Amino acid sequence: MSSENKEKFAIEYQAGKAAFERGEYRVALQCLLAATALINRNSPMGGEAQIWLVTAYEAAGQKAEAVALCEQLSKHPDLNTRKQGKRLLYILQAPQLTRPAEWMIKIPDLGKIADTEPKNIRGSGNLNSTKSNRRPRPEPEPIDPSLINTKDNQFIWVSLIALGLTVGGLIWFGV
Repeated sequence: MSSENKEKFAIEYQAGKAAFERGEYRVALQCLLAATALINRNSPMGGEAQIWLVTAYEAAGQKAEAVALCEQLSKHPDLNTRKQGKRLLYILQAPQLTRPAEWMIKIPDLGKIADTEPKNIRGSGNLNSTKSNRRPRPEPEPIDPSLINTKDNQFIWVSLIALGLTVGGLIWFGV
């Protein structure tokens, strides 16, 4: 394979992976198909590109193509590619489980709401009516510093004596 084909492959392959990670599955399919056409499909790198192509097919909703390619990859000369192809084939052929309706969250379609209605425009609410419903917060009363108890209540000394007696008792009884 010429160095020019290697460079084109690398560009298409990286673009396909990046498009897949952005969720642009159709673009990823196009780039990965172009990349696999530029490289020996039986090479380890060709196998890796085809694995990405399988995931792009699945993500784009073309399950039949993904399964067919996985079946080819399960016979690939490269051991790692063959293992990955078999694993993906197992996953793709697994039965789909049905989810109960109560497990699902229904998201309303916001495309039906007209953007020109005043109540749907952010910040278009009547500010006077919202202010009248609020009660003013009372301001906290200032604290008189002369009413604060600053006398030592001897707590630290009581706790230190109790701790000393506990440690002394443990040492004395050899626990």
